[in-house]
Parts: sequence; structure tokens; C-alpha cells
Amino acid sequence: MVDESEKKSLIRKVDCIRIPVSDLESGLKFYRDSLGHELIWRTETSVGLRIPESKAELVIHTEPDEFEVDLTVDSAEIAAKRFMSAGGSIIAGPFEIPIGKCVIVKDPWGNKLILLDTSKGIFKTDSEGNVIGNINIY
Repeated sequence: MVDESEKKSLIRKVDCIRIPVSDLESGLKFYRDSLGHELIWRTETSVGLRIPESKAELVIHTEPDEFEVDLTVDSAEIAAKRFMSAGGSIIAGPFEIPIGKCVIVKDPWGNKLILLDTSKGIFKTDSEGNVIGNINIY
């Protein structure tokens, strides 16, 4: 018999599109100043920019990561187990991130997916968009 939680869609929404840049100021000049995306939050290595008509964000960053799309799940730990039982594999995690937990998985065709939850809440910012903590959303 199939558990009710396994009938629910695993992926809830697109959290963000992460785009590597050589430095944040030139990334802001391009994506914010030239393309018009409003700054939502910023840290020393990343900046979140609003995508109008969506709850997803553009996140430009200077971290040594590649271009990726992050997908929100209810629980990264449950998602990891469910993904493996469906025939996928775990590349890394689940591990802690500033807003919750993350797991990197691979589907049966070799596609890498980033699955994260917001169990620690979303970023709380000051008037200039600097991250100063988290806001519990639950």
C-alpha cells in the first residue's frame, strides 16, 4: 500500500536560479542596474534578486559552484529517502544550509537536482538588504 505522503508531489516550487559571477558588484550592475531585477537580500558571497511574477529568485554568487536551479521540498531528509526509493541516487547530503537543509540528488538519467527545505526560515534583512538572521515561516 502507498503511503499518503508518497502521493504528494515531492517538488513544491522553484526556490532560485543560482548564477555564478566573477564579483558581486559587476553582477549587480548587470542583473540589477541593467536588467532591472530588484535586490531582495545580500551576503558576502551572494545576492538574491526578485523575479517579477514569481516567488523564485535569481541568486548571483561568487562561490565556486556552477549554474543551478534549486527546488523546494517540504523536508530534504524525506526527499532524499523518497528519491532513492524511486530509483534516484544521492550525490551529497542532506546537509545544513542557512535556511534549512539541502540534498543533491541524481535522477536515473544522470540529471543533478538540488532539493532544499526552509526549515530554518527565510532570510531576515535590514533596510539595505543585508541578511541579519532568519524569519520562521512555520
